[in-house]
Amino acid sequence: MQVYHGEAGKGNNKTIEIIKDYEQLEMIANEGLLTLSIELGITVMKQMFEADVAAHAGPKGKHHSQREAYRHGKEKTKVVLGGAKLSIDRPRVRSIDGKEIPLSSLAMFQKDDPLTQAVLRRVLQGVSMRAYGRTIDYKDEESECVSKSEVNRRFIQGMECEMETFLTRRLDEDYIAVLIDGLQVGEWTVIAAMGIVNTGEKKVLGLMDGATENSTVCKSLLGNLVDRGLDPAVRRLYIIDGSKALRRSIKDIFGDAVPVQRCQVHKKRNVLGHLPESERANISKQMTLAYREFDEDIALKKLNLLADNLEYRYPSAAASLREGLEETLTVHRLKVPGLLRMTLCSTNCIESANSVARQTISRVKNWQNGTQVIRWVTAGFLQAERGFIRIKGYRQLPFLINAIRGDELLQTKSCAQVS
Repeated sequence: MQVYHGEAGKGNNKTIEIIKDYEQLEMIANEGLLTLSIELGITVMKQMFEADVAAHAGPKGKHHSQREAYRHGKEKTKVVLGGAKLSIDRPRVRSIDGKEIPLSSLAMFQKDDPLTQAVLRRVLQGVSMRAYGRTIDYKDEESECVSKSEVNRRFIQGMECEMETFLTRRLDEDYIAVLIDGLQVGEWTVIAAMGIVNTGEKKVLGLMDGATENSTVCKSLLGNLVDRGLDPAVRRLYIIDGSKALRRSIKDIFGDAVPVQRCQVHKKRNVLGHLPESERANISKQMTLAYREFDEDIALKKLNLLADNLEYRYPSAAASLREGLEETLTVHRLKVPGLLRMTLCSTNCIESANSVARQTISRVKNWQNGTQVIRWVTAGFLQAERGFIRIKGYRQLPFLINAIRGDELLQTKSCAQVS
């Protein structure tokens, strides 16, 4: 492809490049604009190489008595372009004493970072590692970084950097609520924590893998959050799925006085699991109506009455309903307003993030170790976090803050007045 170099108009020193071979241009354009763009990119790249050579050895074909280098033919080299490594001819330059002179422009096109990011971006968008080669913008017979093993290597390389940032970032913001839930991945269980700041934004706080959702794993996760800046002395609402190990870990690390909201959706699911199909719709409706009551005492009375009615025919369902029942009404006790209450009465906020993570990891069929699990789950939560929006009812968060920290705020004001 022939390119003409001309100078722009007055006041503009940029080089204008005009394609002279329009037939070749049209032929390439028929293959697609991406192919055309990359062909033009290769042309510009070669021109930059030639400019570097001319800077060392002078213009080609002209005698230069004081030159310090000379042209030394061409050789094949690899450059990163269009999501792959392409093989091109690049000029060589040697100094008068025979030493190879590197081209500064070549180093710019051989950086692996753009290639690794291209691999990471495509894989996280759902492209399988086997199919990666069919998605790159441009390739020839000598294209590299299109094999499954190479794509996998670069994906791991890219995710190592992402994980380092994601799993060690500071948690110095003021989180008014923390949601914790488990995600089953093969034989592993990954415990995830999500925080809600007082403006309603959500943020994934941390992940911890283990064999089950046991006390050791839960304490490790919570301890990691504290080490990274989550102040255990600050009161906040903890929303959990009902795990006894998780509840005990919260008590051990944050104290017995912190408010804990057990997920109402999980509670309903557990109760219905003890009932025959014919009874589930009716009991589900009664539980829903009870949880919709604004007053805690009324809601608790209705739920206890339901448990009494279930006691004779379905004692296991009644026991499941009574277990930790008061903590499913924490948002009632705090008098959290309607829309915000609907958001915080369950772990649905983090469940939606879990759903995105599951979609990301669903393509992996053979889980080999915990490192692989954390890598892919981190990738899934990174994808989820990019789509986070503020929670429903975020404008009502001041009511929650006042309910949880009202005594602390009054004490702070009193101390300020005394001083």
